[in-house]
Amino acid sequence: MGRKVTEDTEILEQTKLTGDVSSMWVQTSEIAGLSRAGQFVSVYCNDRTRLLPRPISICETDRAGGRIRLVYRNVGKGTAEFASMTRGGRLQMMGPLGNGFEIQDGSALLVGGGIGIPPLVELGRALRESGRQVTTVCGYRDREVFLTEELTRNGSFCIATEDGSLGVRGNVIDAIRQEKLAGDVIYACGPLPMLSALKSYALERKIPCYISMEERMACGIGACLGCVCKSQDIDSHSHVCNKRVCADGPVFLSTEVEL
Repeated sequence: MGRKVTEDTEILEQTKLTGDVSSMWVQTSEIAGLSRAGQFVSVYCNDRTRLLPRPISICETDRAGGRIRLVYRNVGKGTAEFASMTRGGRLQMMGPLGNGFEIQDGSALLVGGGIGIPPLVELGRALRESGRQVTTVCGYRDREVFLTEELTRNGSFCIATEDGSLGVRGNVIDAIRQEKLAGDVIYACGPLPMLSALKSYALERKIPCYISMEERMACGIGACLGCVCKSQDIDSHSHVCNKRVCADGPVFLSTEVEL
C-alpha cells in the first residue's frame, strides 16, 4: 500500500440512489489526491460503541476539488448511521487503502455486480482518459439500478437483471455471451460467485482478468488477518498460502487466488 492518512471529513452531499443504496460526497484534505481507482476507505462511526470502521470503496474522485464519492449499501447499524447523516456532518476515515487497479494495455471489459459496481465508475474514467476502449456490463437484481449514467459516460454499457426487467435476463456472463461483449483485459468487482465464473470464462479465452474481492474487514491495513483469502503463492507476511484482501488486494489477478 502507498501513503494513507486519517482525516476528519465533511459531508458535502448525501442522496439515496435506490431503496438501500446511498451516495455521499465528502470533502477531504489529502485522501482525494492520494487515491486511485479500486482503492477504498475505512469509515469510522460517530457512535463509538461501534469500534470497527466500515470499508467502503471509492466510487469517484475529484482531485481538483479535494472530494471523493462513496456509494454504499445500507446493510447494518454502521451504514445506517452514515445514511442518516446530512450535509455538514463529519466522519473520520482512513485511506486510501488497498492496491487498486493498474491500467493495462488493450481494450477493457469492466464487469460489476451489486455493490461491487461503484469502483468501476472511477476505473472506467481512468481507462477512458488513458485512451483505452471501455465496455462495461453490470448485474442488478431488478430494475432498481444505480450509477448507469456515470458508467455510460466511459464507453458502451450493458445491463443484466436477474428478473429480466431491464437489459439481458440473467447474470453478467449471460449478457457477455448474448451481447458478444469483449475486451483484451477484464476488470471485475462483485460477489464471489460472479468473480469465480469470470475467472473460468477468462481462463477459457486466455484473457487476463483482474478482480476486486469483497470481504469482511476489521483493521483494513493487514494487521489482524481477518480478511484472508486462499492464494497460489506463499505470503511473505503469514508464510502460508493466504493473501490479505485489505493489504495485498483488494485487486488480484484472478489466477493468484482461489475462488
